Amino acid sequence: MAPSGGLPRGLFVGLATVDVISRVDESPPRNGKVTAVRQDVSGGGPALNAAAVFAALGGRAVLAAPVGDTALGRLVREDLAACGVELLDLAPPGFAPPVSSVAVHASSGDRQVVSFDGSGYPDAVPPLHARGFDVVLLDGHGPAAARSAMRSAVAGGVTTILDAGRWRPVYADLLPLAGHAVCSADFVLPEDVPTPPVLAVTDGAGPIHYRDHGAEGTVDVPAVPVVDTLGAGDVLHGAYAFAIARGEAVADALRFAAVHASAKCRYPGVRAWLATL
Repeated sequence: MAPSGGLPRGLFVGLATVDVISRVDESPPRNGKVTAVRQDVSGGGPALNAAAVFAALGGRAVLAAPVGDTALGRLVREDLAACGVELLDLAPPGFAPPVSSVAVHASSGDRQVVSFDGSGYPDAVPPLHARGFDVVLLDGHGPAAARSAMRSAVAGGVTTILDAGRWRPVYADLLPLAGHAVCSADFVLPEDVPTPPVLAVTDGAGPIHYRDHGAEGTVDVPAVPVVDTLGAGDVLHGAYAFAIARGEAVADALRFAAVHASAKCRYPGVRAWLATL
């Protein structure tokens, strides 16, 4: 049960994108073309996808991200509404979310992504308040938003989780204050930056290594027939946040998250899997 009582509540701070996902039998050659066997368009971004998973698992998810009210922004809004995620829009007037072009190789499930990433994220955002939430997850995009949410969470005693896919300068400010960090194997931590009490490192289909207040351990990732790895990391972060928000121990939360991240890989895209929950 969530520490606040009732459904777990999560605040997700970071990036929202429009993802155009093409499933291909082979990658295009240089200056060439291939025909996709499937295409999907949906909202994307680490924080957005994690929030969608949190909501699908039964939590109340709020996404704080710039989205705006352009045609692209409305597409993201419709996707969030369909996923049951509330939006706290941080966009200035005229803002449009960045577009990510994703190619998924059908036979391996591997993906290639071309994106503006967090380019254009507003430098000034309204204060973000963590009070009333059981967990706050930050993906490192939007330094001003991340710092504001972290300060509020620390002041209110709200559990914080960092999604650390690759090093961003803002992590130097966030890591010393965070309660949890879930990092990819590609994440390179400078030696002079303190780490949170809970640190987990994922490595695709390999075991998750973690340290929980000094105690170390590993969690195996279930093997499944892989159709599409796109968004698996976001699923893991959203499921981990959900488990932590309802009071599970770190090792149990990582096992729960690993099961769901593996299960997602059996389905194409980032939304089809949610219907199985």
